[in-house]
Amino acid sequence: MTMHRSKHPNPTAVATLIGGLLFSAALAAQSVTTDIGTIDRASVEKGFASKTPYSPYAGRNYPTQPFFGDTHLHTAFSMDAGAFGARLGPKDAYRFARGEEITASTGQPVKLSRPLDFLVVADHSDNMGFFPDLLAGKPDLLADPQGQRWYEMIQGGKGGEAAMEIISAFSQGSFPKKLIYSPDSRAYRSAWQDTIKAAEQYNEPGRFTAFIGFEWTSNTGGNNLHRNVIFRDNGDKASQVVPFTVLPPSGSDNPRDLWKWMAAYEAKTGGSVLAIAHNGNLSNGIMFPMIEPGLNKPLDREYAATRIKWERLYEATQIKGDGEAHPFLSPNDEFANYETWDKGNLDLSVPKTKAMLEFEYARSALKNGLKLEQTLGVNPYQFGMIGSTDSHTGLATAEEDNFFGKATISEPSASRAAHPFVSSRKTGLTIFGWETVASGYAAVWAQENTRESIWDAMQRRETYATTGPRMIVRFFGGWDFEAADANNRQPAKIGYTKGVPMGGELGAAPQGKAPTFLVAALKDQIGANLDRIQIVKGWLDAQGEVHEKVYDVVWSGERKPGADGKVGPVGSTVDVANANWTNTIGATELIKAWKDPDFDAAQKAFYYVRVLEIPTPRWTAYDSKYFGVKMDPAVTMMGQERAYTSPIWYSAAK
Repeated sequence: MTMHRSKHPNPTAVATLIGGLLFSAALAAQSVTTDIGTIDRASVEKGFASKTPYSPYAGRNYPTQPFFGDTHLHTAFSMDAGAFGARLGPKDAYRFARGEEITASTGQPVKLSRPLDFLVVADHSDNMGFFPDLLAGKPDLLADPQGQRWYEMIQGGKGGEAAMEIISAFSQGSFPKKLIYSPDSRAYRSAWQDTIKAAEQYNEPGRFTAFIGFEWTSNTGGNNLHRNVIFRDNGDKASQVVPFTVLPPSGSDNPRDLWKWMAAYEAKTGGSVLAIAHNGNLSNGIMFPMIEPGLNKPLDREYAATRIKWERLYEATQIKGDGEAHPFLSPNDEFANYETWDKGNLDLSVPKTKAMLEFEYARSALKNGLKLEQTLGVNPYQFGMIGSTDSHTGLATAEEDNFFGKATISEPSASRAAHPFVSSRKTGLTIFGWETVASGYAAVWAQENTRESIWDAMQRRETYATTGPRMIVRFFGGWDFEAADANNRQPAKIGYTKGVPMGGELGAAPQGKAPTFLVAALKDQIGANLDRIQIVKGWLDAQGEVHEKVYDVVWSGERKPGADGKVGPVGSTVDVANANWTNTIGATELIKAWKDPDFDAAQKAFYYVRVLEIPTPRWTAYDSKYFGVKMDPAVTMMGQERAYTSPIWYSAAK
């Protein structure tokens, strides 16, 4: 068989035809002759008899790309979002996340720079659907004096004040009983079915994943214990239940009861569900307890085992502050004080104390998890990390130059940075608009863009958090990574072959070996260059005390570590006045194989990666330029965006 060239040969087409059509024919014939040579069957068989396929991608069955999305977005179906002014529903939220330009509740056109890969509309479990009815002036709601008052406030342009009253009333247990939409009511069930229908309508396997979900809204006393509940399943199973709520008799504010509801759902439907804890910095010390709230006794094994069964991930960064680390807890970490919210609980009704901080942040929880595992045999805080927005606008925006705020009253305006976002007459505490954070997104290493594949990746913790940029981050741990592995253009293949990915576990160390890690990051294709990759280690010593250390592993430029092992600042190209920067510093990619220099095989430990970008303008700088307003000197105008991977754990007992 001879191929003849066309008058205008296409080399790509020729190669494709040879690879696709003639290879199989070559196995059936002694030889195949083409214009570029002869394929001999015997030579082909001999060449492939004892080797892996020539194509390095043949047989590949591991995740090859991260999918970016938001697991925590509210629409007008949430009573606080609606009162704040949100008029967008679940369908609008999915359309926007898929890349469509829509009109925000404030009348402004808005569009993402790039579509997201997935979204969870996670409207509040309690009183779902209440606000659309209040806005419509439903007679039975206006018959209640408080309902009438809130309606008039909203109609009179005081929706923000009404929203804070609604949140406070719910938190403090004074929400009028006649205004409660119980899960067995027709109005509540209708809102839940509309939520499911929207997810089903916009779910497009392979292109965009619309998850069914809700936010369980435990907030007793203003102490935030929210969890976002995500179904792996389609509407046929999710519609067999209604969300678990907080208010009795059908609901509870105790996480143990949420876990029982989740178990009952799976038993009833054969489906699968997981919960993601809200960032804990507004819980006032009870998100990651050592002493169980309400019982005032140490956590028991049942609590630990049940929590880690259902809560495999933690929301480490979002609009209401960053939850990775705190400077008080990590005084030797110069990057720990990033977008810190530490004034009080959710409604600022109780001021924060330093003693509370240990039980609110991811790094300290991961350390305390090692302690609890030592005594209970189970680590309840062996969680992976993601970011999400917690936006109450229906708009999943996390880019600094496209930030549409936490609530509709915080959508772009000349005054939004200066006005109070949350304030409390009781304590005198205030969080200002400029303190809200344009964060974050969840990155998930899955094999395909489907509910099942992304959910399964969340379950195995192969995830990382970003504060908004879509940098690509890889992290593998094992015993045999070496320097040459960082020079290979297929680090993932080496990573999965030699070790475990982020979210994985390493068992007992081979004799004389320390764990090695392969870390890699690529900049966001339209974002800032990279400053450095760090590995954060936490460990438990023989005396039962926990420790931490942050290692600079690989960095951009010609900087040299100091005597303390730390690498100096990357510098800054930020032009605050013009809300701009240049990528003339930093690196487009960073990769290295690293060995723990302080390893003790007898000590339980965890390792996670933190990737830092070079400094860039914050959303407040973009606002200042666009609206021509001068910000108060206290306002933060730039920052270093980042990513946090799920940890890899080492346990000598495994």
